Amino acid sequence: MRTELTGLLGIKYPIIQGGMAWVAEYHLAAAVSQAGGLGIIGAANAPAQWVRDQIRKTRELTDKPFGVNVMLMSPYAEEVAQVVAEENAAVVTTGAGNPEKYMELWKSRNIKVIPVVASVALAKRMERSGADAVVAEGCESGGHVGESTTMALVPQVADAVSVPVIAAGGIGDGRGIAAALMLGAKGVQMGTRFVVTKECQVHENYKEKVIKAKDIDTRVTGRSTGHPVRTLRNEMTKKYLELENKGASLEELEYLTLGALRKAVQEGDVKNGSVMSGQIAGLVKEEMTCQELIESLVKEADSLLMGAKNYA
Repeated sequence: MRTELTGLLGIKYPIIQGGMAWVAEYHLAAAVSQAGGLGIIGAANAPAQWVRDQIRKTRELTDKPFGVNVMLMSPYAEEVAQVVAEENAAVVTTGAGNPEKYMELWKSRNIKVIPVVASVALAKRMERSGADAVVAEGCESGGHVGESTTMALVPQVADAVSVPVIAAGGIGDGRGIAAALMLGAKGVQMGTRFVVTKECQVHENYKEKVIKAKDIDTRVTGRSTGHPVRTLRNEMTKKYLELENKGASLEELEYLTLGALRKAVQEGDVKNGSVMSGQIAGLVKEEMTCQELIESLVKEADSLLMGAKNYA
């Protein structure tokens, strides 16, 4: 399963693990890279030294390429951007902002820059700024979401830019990978599916919540604030949506979610915490190693793509 993306990043399979805050740390990133994909460390709101430590710990577990996701809204974004350059990470993905101010720094170190985009306009701007590829992320994904669906967004972005497009949002098995490639993507980014792997360090309650989820079990909160977030429904989302429907202030809503993701990921409070998950949670039925997962994804996608001529 070689594509333009595997050549660009020096990886075996065109599968990137999402840089999920509080979830994507060095154990998971190293395991995904070791299995032939591209593991990603999620910097989130962590300080620069934590990110530096994570990069070095990942290198102790794998000699394969891996990346760092920089959340540009973080108060530590400037320092983290510098650490990524100093540590010569192979790849940096970005979210929650515009990475243009750091492009020159990263490109001077031959770091591949892959911004996450939710529109054609932003994809074209990132290409002009020097991005090596873009992640076109549909609203089916977990965490912060845009408006367009993956199936609508990916082919439009693929038609608009010449750099490789990576599809994200709603991809949980080999069928999703095959479909993404047929839509014009050169690879996929997956988050929720990698949460339920043996190497992922999230609390078992979080994994169990994803495994038990049905197709209708995600909710999007925060549409009124301009920062919509997709999570699995629980007591927190119920309270949030009730307050939001009553016109609660931004301060009231933010107070409800303060530390909520950490509460779910680390403490296992899946009732009052924020259990970020994509709509494909209903496809996740069992925990396996990253190696087992990636091998099964590739086998299924390969089989479908080889049979695609039957539909010509």
